[in-house]
Amino acid sequence: MNNTFIKPDSGNDYFTIAFYNLENLFDTFDDVYTNDDDFLPKSPRNWTERRYHKKIRKLGQVISQIGSQVANKTPTLVGLAEVENRLVVEDLINLSSLKDDDYGLVHYDSSDERGIDVALIYNKEQFKVIHSEVFALDLFDDDGTRDYTRDILLVEGLLNNEKIYVLVNHWPSRREGVELTEPARLIASSKAIEIIDTIRTKDKHAKIIVMGDFNDNPKNKSITDLVELRDLYNPMSNLPTYTRGSLNHRKEWNLFDQILFSTNFFEFGEGRHSFSQVNIFDKDFLKQYKGKYKGSPFRTYVGYKYKGGFSDHFPVYLHLKKQ
Repeated sequence: MNNTFIKPDSGNDYFTIAFYNLENLFDTFDDVYTNDDDFLPKSPRNWTERRYHKKIRKLGQVISQIGSQVANKTPTLVGLAEVENRLVVEDLINLSSLKDDDYGLVHYDSSDERGIDVALIYNKEQFKVIHSEVFALDLFDDDGTRDYTRDILLVEGLLNNEKIYVLVNHWPSRREGVELTEPARLIASSKAIEIIDTIRTKDKHAKIIVMGDFNDNPKNKSITDLVELRDLYNPMSNLPTYTRGSLNHRKEWNLFDQILFSTNFFEFGEGRHSFSQVNIFDKDFLKQYKGKYKGSPFRTYVGYKYKGGFSDHFPVYLHLKKQ
């Protein structure tokens, strides 16, 4: 299907749905129940209040601009990954760059060993939450002990009075190798399929958005299974190139950050939201401007070395048009 975007006459009927991995958005307080020791004032990374608030301000500036060229407003929904707790999300939406837009938030503490979670922020005038819950992934180490990771967040709500369902994901990483860790992402994909089946059992024609950092590219099995087995569409499958993606690892672009949706977002009708376009928000100000990482996301840290950037991921987004 063609992702070509036709310039709108007005942004009033366009709404931005976005996802952004915030790269270790930790507060500066020690949580004795999680492994957050790398992000404390006296840690080797020297994660101070000043650095924390600088990162928060920079992230707020980014979020406020995603999709605004078309929609003429800040995003309606933004899924977030790598947030430590509710406090950091509250600090984010209370920034001057976002506060006037009256964002609400949905967040649950997961059992992730590092203490990072997913969350959803939403414009309260455009989206009303009906229900939310989280689903844990059943992962186990070789010795049979539980491997705790991020939950999948489900939010049911009314987008300008039309019911939609949003799944926010942050699937297991590739840190220990692609092949070795693939089974964990396939389990995450199966859990997402299970959630979609549950939704459709009670709401046959449900409009569903599945967003997240999947730690897999559009052509990997975990994503293609989700798309093909549950009649979803991945508008991002044609976006990645050798010179573009949402993150860069060892000079190779990947598009782990994606937004998928049920095919009924192609249907038109009064009061309904239909798919318009999708993109990566990779403006020049978000990129490293010199050195060997030139053009890559301008991140907060490279290892333990503080760089003062935004995130190691670019946000991704799509536009929906209300008929």
